[in-house]
Amino acid sequence: HSSGAHLAVSVLADLIRAGEAPAGGPRLALLTLGQVVPMLSFLPEAHRLRADLQYLSTRRELAWVDVSAPGDGCAFALCDPVAVSGVAPEGKIWPLVISAAFTRTLSEARWAELRWRFFRLHFQYLCAFDRPGDYDYFRITAGPMTLADRFANRAASQSRIDVPVSKYTSVRAA
Repeated sequence: HSSGAHLAVSVLADLIRAGEAPAGGPRLALLTLGQVVPMLSFLPEAHRLRADLQYLSTRRELAWVDVSAPGDGCAFALCDPVAVSGVAPEGKIWPLVISAAFTRTLSEARWAELRWRFFRLHFQYLCAFDRPGDYDYFRITAGPMTLADRFANRAASQSRIDVPVSKYTSVRAA
């Protein structure tokens, strides 16, 4: 969640590169929620993070779903962290960027209560929704389906931002 997403990207990239992903085991899954990856990947010296983003974006042994919402002022809402960082390679398949759609998944009363409570709203991804949609934290983490199966036929949100924005795109080793 949030600033932990960039750490998860690098840890998972290291795990796969080192050959430590479980062979024949369950497919790896990465669920990033309310991420702020561009806060770091846009920095001039973030070569390693950009390389990790680029690497994970093509990995077939992985399912990566990125969830955010336009109402979350503490996240880079609906920004594809690979694409906006300017490192989307040919054959990019991840992440699948979807919206938690707070205005549809929260009741009108709950939305009115949370709308201007930015920090609390930023943690809504980890809470129950009044009208759960495709994104439901509890069904994803405690339900019977894998992340890959749950979102296998889900298209990315139409309002996602997937154009390169960062002027720093080097993935060279420091």
